Amino acid sequence: MIVLETRRLILREFEAEDLEPLHRIFSDPETMKYYPAPFPVQKTRDWIRRNQERYRNDGYGLWAVCLKETGELIGDCGLVKQIIDVGTEVEIGYHINKKHWSKGFATEAAQACKDYAFVRLGISKLICIIDPGNAPSIRVAEKIGFTKEREAFIFGKNHAIYAGTKESGAGMERTAFGK
Repeated sequence: MIVLETRRLILREFEAEDLEPLHRIFSDPETMKYYPAPFPVQKTRDWIRRNQERYRNDGYGLWAVCLKETGELIGDCGLVKQIIDVGTEVEIGYHINKKHWSKGFATEAAQACKDYAFVRLGISKLICIIDPGNAPSIRVAEKIGFTKEREAFIFGKNHAIYAGTKESGAGMERTAFGK
């Protein structure tokens, strides 16, 4: 099911058939540099299942990012509830296949997810949880208008928390919403 459409991308719900192309991304050591380790096949399968549960339970999750022109799955991007400190916040998360890095796809997908969260879902604040050494992810967060809010210990290490609010959400893009 298509959730979002941008100029160059389609974001849709994950399907079981997405395992192989998603695993190519998640098993790559360079792509997963800021995770504890690249994913084995079962962890990628669990990732897809967990997001399918999020679609049912939360109405959103991480979605497959596909090139509009070819249909190729090039990553994931979407919205995930995260427990940080004592509260729950909604994060925009993203991974793009390294052969498609530096083409603006992560920014385009993240901007579409931001627009969707603020306009369609009525969420007033979003975050990105980023390893402080992950300069490319920091650039994506900044390009969609997020600023560093604080640091937090999550997932077993310190992370920078970048945040944006609906009120500071200038620069809303033209995004077609599915569903």
